[in-house]
Amino acid sequence: MSEHIKPVSRYTTGARINHWITAVSLILLALSGMALFHPSLYFLTGLFGGGEFTRVIHPWIGVVLAISFLGLFFRFFTLNLWNRDDTVWMKNLGAVINNKEEGLPEVGKYNAGQKLVFWGQSILIFALLCSGVVLWDTYFATYTTIDQKRLSAVIHALCAIGVILIWIVHVYAAIWVKGTIRAMTQGSVTGGWAWKHHRKWFRQEVGKP
Repeated sequence: MSEHIKPVSRYTTGARINHWITAVSLILLALSGMALFHPSLYFLTGLFGGGEFTRVIHPWIGVVLAISFLGLFFRFFTLNLWNRDDTVWMKNLGAVINNKEEGLPEVGKYNAGQKLVFWGQSILIFALLCSGVVLWDTYFATYTTIDQKRLSAVIHALCAIGVILIWIVHVYAAIWVKGTIRAMTQGSVTGGWAWKHHRKWFRQEVGKP
């Protein structure tokens, strides 16, 4: 399949803006959260105007992330529902990594790995939001107990680590599969890329009027 086939639209402008707001919010949350997590990382508060301002702005960035990710969730959750082909794809992950996808079920808009990233982040970000509210003493101190805050602090930290690890995998995969980043910067992919990595979705797209 030639790379010179007309580019295939993959993401609308609205979806790309939604994605980048989520991405930037997540990075800022990770940096400010790490600054508050351990004294050795306190120097990161300098990025946010000092310790006090970091403590104030961190939960508000969390609100932005939650709202923005909710937009992504409703845009894409139906496309990330698991099916039997995804199970086969995961069982042959080694072949996929070695660039030997021929013979495997054709992939729709998202492969099994992307779906795991989507649902993993969905669950963890929801848990971060809930535990973060418990820890947000400025507005919710009188509604929670000390024990609830202690438990929430542990949950919040563990979920944050999980989100950061999944984000690293997500970014690495986007760089590893050449042509992927173009989808979120230009909104389109080459026909060759679509045919190779998401053939089922490609057939659906070229079949449209």
